[in-house]
Amino acid sequence: MKYRVTAALFLLTALIWAVPNDNAFNINIHVSATQMVRYDNSAYYQKLTVTIEGKKCELQSIDRPNALLTLGDYKAKLVKDQHGAGEYDSWRIYELLLPDKKTRKFLLLGQFE
Repeated sequence: MKYRVTAALFLLTALIWAVPNDNAFNINIHVSATQMVRYDNSAYYQKLTVTIEGKKCELQSIDRPNALLTLGDYKAKLVKDQHGAGEYDSWRIYELLLPDKKTRKFLLLGQFE
C-alpha cells in the first residue's frame, strides 16, 4: 500500500511539472499571418508574421506541424536569447502557449519597422 501511495504522488508531481506555468508566458504575441512551407508533400515548417511588443516580426517553427496556426493572440515566453559579439546580434527562440496548454517553439527570423 505504501508503494502505491508513493507511486501515485510521484506520478502526480510529474504531471504537475509537465503542465506549463501560465505566469511564465508573459509576452503577448499577435499572429497576423501564417503559412506552411512544404517540402516533399508535407509541411517542412511553419512561418508566422507576428507583432511582439509593438514590433512586426517573422517566426519559423522549430517542429514540423503539418497544419496552420490559427490567427489571433497568444501568450509566449522567451526561452533563448543569445547575443553575438555585441548587443546588435541576437538569436531568439519564443515558446507559444496554445489554448490546450500545449506549447510550440519558434525561431525569430526577421524584424520589421
